[in-house]
Amino acid sequence: MSTLALAGPEDAHGHRLEGHPERPTRIAAAMRGVDDLQLGSDLLALPTRLATGTELLAVHTRDYLASLEAFCRLGGGDLDADTYAAPDSWPSVRRAAGAGLAVIDALAAGRADVGFVAVRPPGHHALPDRAMGFCLINNVAVAAARLAQAGQRVLIVDWDVHHGNGTQEIFWNDPRVLYVSTHQTPFYPWTGRAEEIGGPGAPGLTVNIPLPAGATGDIVRRAFDEVAAPVVDDFDPSWVLVSAGFDAHRDDPMADFALSSGDFAALANPWPPTPRGRAGWCWSSRGATTLRRSARVCGPR
Repeated sequence: MSTLALAGPEDAHGHRLEGHPERPTRIAAAMRGVDDLQLGSDLLALPTRLATGTELLAVHTRDYLASLEAFCRLGGGDLDADTYAAPDSWPSVRRAAGAGLAVIDALAAGRADVGFVAVRPPGHHALPDRAMGFCLINNVAVAAARLAQAGQRVLIVDWDVHHGNGTQEIFWNDPRVLYVSTHQTPFYPWTGRAEEIGGPGAPGLTVNIPLPAGATGDIVRRAFDEVAAPVVDDFDPSWVLVSAGFDAHRDDPMADFALSSGDFAALANPWPPTPRGRAGWCWSSRGATTLRRSARVCGPR
């Protein structure tokens, strides 16, 4: 059995807004899925840490980080119609980003075979210069940037029901990172068209697979196999990072995909078919609105 490196749970209890769907109970649901695996000695629990300013600056602007820290220090509030910050959100977002870095360090040192990052708040909508869609800091982008700076070729797979517009923008022109996304369309954030394929410095390294409402797991898997896999083979990644959003589940009330818990288990099997031992794997949970289902599907398989 493979050893799982687990960073978290970090429920960021200080980052909360009464009645908001992005809340601490999301992480408790994810951890029930991990607990159900009963990994015993095959589970490596890692301490989390705060991402440094330098690590955050790899993907976000200095002005944005300074304004976000100040906004939290002054009491927080609404950042847009969907996104909030609380007085304690700043250390929470730094720790969420740092957790992914802790897992990467453990995998790179050979201490585990695969990683899972159980943290909040989520990140894939966060743009270089602003928060968006519940997301303040782009956690997976911070991790990918660290690896890219070290000379690695990084694949980011994003199966959240929403397009990861922030992750796409950050790596739009970066030849070191391949971004692959399946997502519902038309749907928030109204980006992720198939013709969005990357900037002049990274043509073809953004692969968007927009799918209609009602898409099932077999459709998503076929999209990966037939559309994304050939690009991944050519790119030959040394690391695979997964933005593992579970809001594509058929019971999630805020979206219209129809994946089952078993579909997520299938998606979590090593994909793409990189050579054994070649790629480091790290899943980053984005939670799910339907918490009962999240507990069944969040455990890495």
